[in-house]
Amino acid sequence: MIGKKIVETNPITISEVKDMLEKFSETHELTYEQNLTLDHVDKFSKMDVESSTKLVEELLEIVKKKYAVRITDIMPEDLADLRLIFAKERVPIKKEDLEKILEIVNKYRE
Repeated sequence: MIGKKIVETNPITISEVKDMLEKFSETHELTYEQNLTLDHVDKFSKMDVESSTKLVEELLEIVKKKYAVRITDIMPEDLADLRLIFAKERVPIKKEDLEKILEIVNKYRE
């Protein structure tokens, strides 16, 4: 792919992907890969776009955006699940912050 490069990346939640693909499918026919992606996000999205956006915004006060998006997509239920998200992080996250994150996530659980 000569001449193409990634200029910027912006992580988005599964709910946002689902919303984008559904809107796109109203005006265009989806490709095979897009249909597979839509099927996947239908199965694994756990909340609507508005709730996921609000949750990410609240989590941004504690963690970086990429982690806020991961937490929103996974919706961890306990500290062990939450620690797995930060397993590759070189700087350890404080237990108080992890507990605060779980409190925020539990507010959005359906």
